Amino acid sequence: MQKFKYAVAVDLNNVLSAMSSEINLSIEDIVNMFEYTPNSSLGDIAFPCFKLSRILRKSPVMIAQELSFKLSGECISKAEAVNGYLNIFSSDSFLCNEICEIEATKKKYGSDNSGVGKTAVFDYSSPNVAKPFHIGHLGTTVIGHSLKKIHEFLGYNCVGINYLGDWGTQFGKLIVAYNLWGDKQKIEANGVDELVALYVKFHQEAEVDEELNQKARNEFTKLEQGDETNISLWKWFIELSLKEYQQTYKQLGIEFDSYKGESFYTDKMPAQVQKLRDLGLLKIDDGASIVDLTEYNMPPCLILKKDGSTLYPTRDIAAAVYRKNEYKFDKCIYVTSAGQSLHFAQWFKVVELMGYDWHDQLVHVPYGTVSINGEKLATRTGNVILLKDLFATAIDKVKDIIKEKNPNLENQDEVAEAVGVGSVIFYYLYNNRIRDINFIMQDALSFEGNTGPYAQYTYARTCGVLEKSIGVDTSVQLTITNDDERELIKTLSKFGEAVNGAVKEYEPSIITRYIIEVCGAFNKFYHNCPILNSDNKQEMNSRLRFVKATQTVLGNAFELICIKKTQKI
Repeated sequence: MQKFKYAVAVDLNNVLSAMSSEINLSIEDIVNMFEYTPNSSLGDIAFPCFKLSRILRKSPVMIAQELSFKLSGECISKAEAVNGYLNIFSSDSFLCNEICEIEATKKKYGSDNSGVGKTAVFDYSSPNVAKPFHIGHLGTTVIGHSLKKIHEFLGYNCVGINYLGDWGTQFGKLIVAYNLWGDKQKIEANGVDELVALYVKFHQEAEVDEELNQKARNEFTKLEQGDETNISLWKWFIELSLKEYQQTYKQLGIEFDSYKGESFYTDKMPAQVQKLRDLGLLKIDDGASIVDLTEYNMPPCLILKKDGSTLYPTRDIAAAVYRKNEYKFDKCIYVTSAGQSLHFAQWFKVVELMGYDWHDQLVHVPYGTVSINGEKLATRTGNVILLKDLFATAIDKVKDIIKEKNPNLENQDEVAEAVGVGSVIFYYLYNNRIRDINFIMQDALSFEGNTGPYAQYTYARTCGVLEKSIGVDTSVQLTITNDDERELIKTLSKFGEAVNGAVKEYEPSIITRYIIEVCGAFNKFYHNCPILNSDNKQEMNSRLRFVKATQTVLGNAFELICIKKTQKI
């Protein structure tokens, strides 16, 4: 309804200007003042008149009443005054034009091209190498990729970076574990699963033998110093990990532009550390080098340990500088858990203190934790739910549902994977990203309620109607005959607002919830309005165009949250 808001704002601005020269509202101001009404019987949008009361020296009720008589326009069917609000109803001609725009723009419907000429870099997924890709990684992966897709939809040049955790003392632990208990053939056969078993065993044994931790530190030091044996093992661990991760990314339909991990920035950190020294920002605290952030109500940002080794902030600062130089980004977005919010606030502030004028282009997008039936996950203890296993379970359960409800469905495996994986993604993205999520498979796979299968089934329903029709004639004049049709079109027209809201708030759930709103409006229309068996050919053709428009908008929205479209279920 954004186009409707702007059209009404122009007409309303003309009326207000004629009423008093003291009213100084821009078109944008008026648009931002509009509110959606609680239900359609009260209109489509409402304009509150309370702020005008002082200027016009009249009560809001009187102002609304006066505006209701004076406001008119091609996109407005009527305007009513209710308790100081001006409630405005859209005209059928406006709604018909909206359908025509969907038909004309198709896959670009909902995009305002506001990102054209801008570059956005996305740092997301970024699993620690040699550790499993578990459900804890789902948030950063699907939120990050969804935000990338949404920005691309608006015209941004987007760069997806998988900032692999491929450096650190965990590799010293893994090297020690491999040397003590590793079996090369078993690892080649079982991949990351075997590496995880070694990692878990190391921590179990280290509780009894504390010297193992020192041995791990020694092995990592050798790795940092370029020991050929350790370098060879490290590269092997990375190769095995990426091979498995790619399988999951393929299921999610995700490709990255860069896999440059932490190790890539090893030789780029000294220059940034030196710059901190030259600027007088580095201070020695108990042997470590820090940037004091007391003035900004934050703990100190640790740059170098006592032994001179670097830490996460050092690497992140070096990576940000490299990315700005490499990609000339307008914003660089980091999608990580809310538990890292302080870390990002600290090094963002350090970047600002270093004089980089692009510090305000760095954005941290935090999200909540995820658990399975209330149980938290921990790699060290082996208490993890692997993402590949979660997807496999979901796919198998969908197969069972298909065999029961539609045993003759073609491409059952393909559909089951689309719906199974889609159900997991949708379940995760439905809630506000900052909320903690307790994943319940039965709820995620339900074909009823606010779920992925319900949304995909609705899309399949649009496909079914269109497949059975003799075709859609866009040259025939559109007619709107009832409120169910109007509500569907008005809901479809809100897609652009949902997209812009998702970008502004970095919130994919705005799209996910919008999808459910569209599904609700379409299914009500589908059940209450005869389509293929309508006696009136013009009415039938109009309704087929509404179905096609719904299919287009749902398809566009699915793309933005990594959900595959299924023509049949």
